[in-house]
Amino acid sequence: MAAVGGDAASMVAVGLVWGATNALMRRGALVWDRRSRSLPAGTGAVRRWADLLLTWQYSAPFLANLSASAAFFRLLGDAPISVAVPVTNATTFAATAVAAALLGEATRAAPAALGTALIVLGVWVCIS
Repeated sequence: MAAVGGDAASMVAVGLVWGATNALMRRGALVWDRRSRSLPAGTGAVRRWADLLLTWQYSAPFLANLSASAAFFRLLGDAPISVAVPVTNATTFAATAVAAALLGEATRAAPAALGTALIVLGVWVCIS
């Protein structure tokens, strides 16, 4: 069963948000990691976790990611799961690769481009 146009657009949108926020959360976690190295050695796990959540470079994309998760669960009520999950996850993988490259992370451009093209082809097959 093919996805309805609006559902397919929602699936791709959720995947794009998840992918972009994955790359942004990684960058925010690196900011937190540099900052947390200056904490005393005996700092507890709860304090470190709170510091991570108070790092806006991590928490802002994390909240956007959670919002996309809520949209995904709503989407699962309307779309066939056999289409929604592969389309959303494939889009997430491609968007993560593209966002990471745009943020300057070291990537192997040719394999990333080939993989992203194959993902786009697979998503097109799923929704057509």
